Amino acid sequence: MIAPRSSSKEPCLRLTLVLALLSAAPAVAQQQPIAAPADAPTRRFTGADLFGLSIAADPQISPDGRTIVYVRRTADVMTDRVQSSLWLIDVATGRQSPFAAQGSDPRWSPDGTRVAYVARDGEQSQLFVRWIATGTSARVTGFPGDPQALAWSPDGTRLAYVATVAGEATTLGKAPPKPEGAKWAEPLTVIDRVNYRNDGPGYVKPGRDHLFVVAADGGAPQQLTFGAFDDGGPLSWTPDGRAIVFAAIRGPEAERQVMNSDLIAVDTTSGAMRTLTTRDGPDAQPRISPDGTRIAWLGFDDKRRSYENTQLYLGDRNAGSPRSLTAALDRGIEDAIWAADGRSLYASYDDHGQRRIARIGLDGRTTPLVDNVAGGGLDRPYTGGEFSVARGGTIAYTGGDGSAPADVWVSSGGKSRRLTQLNAVMTGAKTLAPIRKIAVTAPDGRAIDAWLATPANRTPGQRVPLILEIHGGPNSAYGPGFATDMQLYAAAGYAVLWTNPRGSTSYGEEFANLIDKKYPSDDYGDLIAAVDAAIADGTADPDNLFVTGGSGGGVLTAWIVGKTDRFKAAATQKPVINWASEALTMDNTLFTSRYWFSKLPWEDPMSYWNRSPLSLVGNVKTPTLVVVGSDDYRTPVSESEQYYAALQIRGVPTALVKVPGASHGGFTARPSQSAAKASAIIAWFNRYRAKPSGSRTD
Repeated sequence: MIAPRSSSKEPCLRLTLVLALLSAAPAVAQQQPIAAPADAPTRRFTGADLFGLSIAADPQISPDGRTIVYVRRTADVMTDRVQSSLWLIDVATGRQSPFAAQGSDPRWSPDGTRVAYVARDGEQSQLFVRWIATGTSARVTGFPGDPQALAWSPDGTRLAYVATVAGEATTLGKAPPKPEGAKWAEPLTVIDRVNYRNDGPGYVKPGRDHLFVVAADGGAPQQLTFGAFDDGGPLSWTPDGRAIVFAAIRGPEAERQVMNSDLIAVDTTSGAMRTLTTRDGPDAQPRISPDGTRIAWLGFDDKRRSYENTQLYLGDRNAGSPRSLTAALDRGIEDAIWAADGRSLYASYDDHGQRRIARIGLDGRTTPLVDNVAGGGLDRPYTGGEFSVARGGTIAYTGGDGSAPADVWVSSGGKSRRLTQLNAVMTGAKTLAPIRKIAVTAPDGRAIDAWLATPANRTPGQRVPLILEIHGGPNSAYGPGFATDMQLYAAAGYAVLWTNPRGSTSYGEEFANLIDKKYPSDDYGDLIAAVDAAIADGTADPDNLFVTGGSGGGVLTAWIVGKTDRFKAAATQKPVINWASEALTMDNTLFTSRYWFSKLPWEDPMSYWNRSPLSLVGNVKTPTLVVVGSDDYRTPVSESEQYYAALQIRGVPTALVKVPGASHGGFTARPSQSAAKASAIIAWFNRYRAKPSGSRTD
């Protein structure tokens, strides 16, 4: 952003002075560079630059492959929120045009003449349809519920979606009668659900998510599902339009299930339901074949382990005789879409820290197609990205690399082409940190993927302070993508190292489960080996090491400083500090004790204690900052406060930073807070940063 000039005369006076110096003393002028004005834009990446970034998401290609509608997410500096708008792209020319000033979830009608989408209308989101030929939009829903998971009927006459149906709050007893005009306290809140709060939305409000169908031209919607259950998308119509298949956890023990969803078919006329799958494990994301003779879906057998590969299954029209198409791939499938001829599916999955798209034959044969899928977030380089496929096989997807946030790409005939460059002006004005992969060998000889970003002004052979940035999950993966945290750290003079230690996804089921029932543990050795590799590489100053990470990375940060004093300072972000208290206060109450431990907290308390960073706090000498969102219900604020209190009691330098209104998943959702959080961590590290040790490479 260019600062306004204080006076129209000032630039002229400056120019006059420069010209006088040049004419009077040319030799001096050639030797002495002219200093940039104090208010001149900097080429360093700064927190203010977060407001100038845009990221592409949810690219939906038209059935004929000629046009893409996508979501463009851009920060609004006046509201400090990321706003979503919809844009059209002509695939042949790359020419863009605005579609809707705000909106999300665009979906093409089967004939390609209309696009359904969700947009705010007053206090609620509603479902709209835009006719492409005329550019006219019409609202087709008009009740509270925030529609999602849109799906067109095969004949284009109806739209199915999921929306929330409000319910009645539970009560116990009642207050005495209130006099007219009296101002009394709020009524009591009675909680009787197992999972009574969710990270992000907060405390669960009375109501359930159910399926609806509405005419594409508008009218009264028809509710198809009912009951004390939550039904979810995506929704898949049968070719004859008589049924929709979806996924849900239903039945008398639904409240006590964690991931045991089943595929369910609902009749679009009568609302009669049939449960198609019954195994112990999640069955979700159903996709009915174009001829209606088969169903593909994602799922796995639940073995109560930390991680299972999500596999692509194929069954008959009732999901009978299921078989996995991707068991031999040994990678978790993220999404799958049928090819128009029904002979294969397009699927996305992560491999070695990079999302890819491949064609999966009905015999399980895998043909790689795209290897640079990216997107999802801005602050850290998690794998991600979305795609859609036209009838002719052209793939629209979000992709990119470490130089910028995700753009829209297309792939056809084995060739990929970038259609947008949403951040070209901003990135062209900035000197960004270069990113490269470095080789890391774990103590047991395993190869560990790691990437290193270095300050843009670093000279070859110069050692610089190093920040080890650890991903969360812990079953997730980083990759070589663009990330604002990494760029801000590098702009402050730090090299930034991020890795995929054991337990990370995208390397197969065995690698991910090396930490099953023993996290944190041997992943510590992988992280330290990566730091040693950055030192041996000649980049990291061994006297200036720092460590940070969020969620699972916050756990490992607190674990590391309890194990070693090598790091000058640390910043643990939204960590778990005490596994017993986390298991009983997190939003998905049944998860931790079921999947990360063998017994309940009161049955085997020492297992929980021995893996809690709080058990090592007596060893900590490293100045450690604690950072958490004030509305975090995944790793609740009480976890961070326990650690902060323990460090204070021990006299270890510490501070507690709370991000107001931020949930676990929305930790950096507001750009100003994302920038301020990174700035606080940099300030903490700068406080303990030693004088550079020089450019030695021995």
